[in-house]
Amino acid sequence: MSALPSYEALPRRAGMPASWGLWGSPEADVFGCLNMLTPERVVAAAGLVQRGAVFALNWSMGLPDPPLFGRQRFTHEVTGTDTSTSHDDVLHGWNTQSSSQWDGFRHIRNHAADSDEAGTGHFGGIDDAQHGIHHWAQRGLVGRGVLADIGRWRKAVGRPLHYDESDPIEPEEIGECLAAQGTELQEGDVLLVRTGWVGWYEGLDAASRQALAAPGALATPGFRSGEHLAEYLWNLHISAIGCDNPAVEVWPPGALLSAEEEAAARHDRRRLHEIFTHTLLLPMLGLPLGELWTLEALAADCAADGRYECMFTSAPLNLPNGVASPPNALAIK
Repeated sequence: MSALPSYEALPRRAGMPASWGLWGSPEADVFGCLNMLTPERVVAAAGLVQRGAVFALNWSMGLPDPPLFGRQRFTHEVTGTDTSTSHDDVLHGWNTQSSSQWDGFRHIRNHAADSDEAGTGHFGGIDDAQHGIHHWAQRGLVGRGVLADIGRWRKAVGRPLHYDESDPIEPEEIGECLAAQGTELQEGDVLLVRTGWVGWYEGLDAASRQALAAPGALATPGFRSGEHLAEYLWNLHISAIGCDNPAVEVWPPGALLSAEEEAAARHDRRRLHEIFTHTLLLPMLGLPLGELWTLEALAADCAADGRYECMFTSAPLNLPNGVASPPNALAIK
């Protein structure tokens, strides 16, 4: 039995369940659910390494290309000349969320908490400038990783995901997929979810990739947005979730609602989670979200040996007050 409360038993902030202050001290709130990555769980995760197989989960920094969500391409300058003794890298216009990323707690605020609570609507009521990915970087993230290969499972049960559509994944499908794999989640695990979107994207030609990046053109599978998603993920008591699709949730926001329902949710900022549950997951529950991770090689290995657990490590950028970071994540089996 977990010592953590269920979603319904969480304290309320701005009328919504929140894990603010649940971790024992204001200093712990900069980590949210990452507080579950205890030394004991790190030791246990190290025992999962059996073969020394290492899977890097960062996608190429140059993908997707063009970047999605209106983000700009960066340019890579290598200093010096062909005959210089040394070179340096200089990245111009680089967005830390243009490829594989952790969404940090500065990324999304909850507007109801912003208006009702001290602070700026970010997790824990912590002021905007006091949050930052550097907190996670200075701690380092290590624990048990568990893969839910929803893309492979959906195909096996005759419901393959449609990668160019707003194809919803119901939260309960996590449990169904894990059961089919014979995998059990434990408290504090890092849940890795493969939809197969990254592998699908890599098979597209340049014209198709260009079309996806056009304003309003992107449609992708992902979890159905809404409070039920927040409740389900919280009750798993995971420390973080890392996915291979662009937004964890189905895209675009509100795609699965009627026009009237979407307009009502957008009009009332207390209902934004109905179309974009990031506004509950990050600022209210403190659950880190990983997006655009490459899980293809790890998933193939898990399917081959039947082991869907691994030692997971992540070393985000030590960027003071940073909003986000590449995960620099490894899965080790």
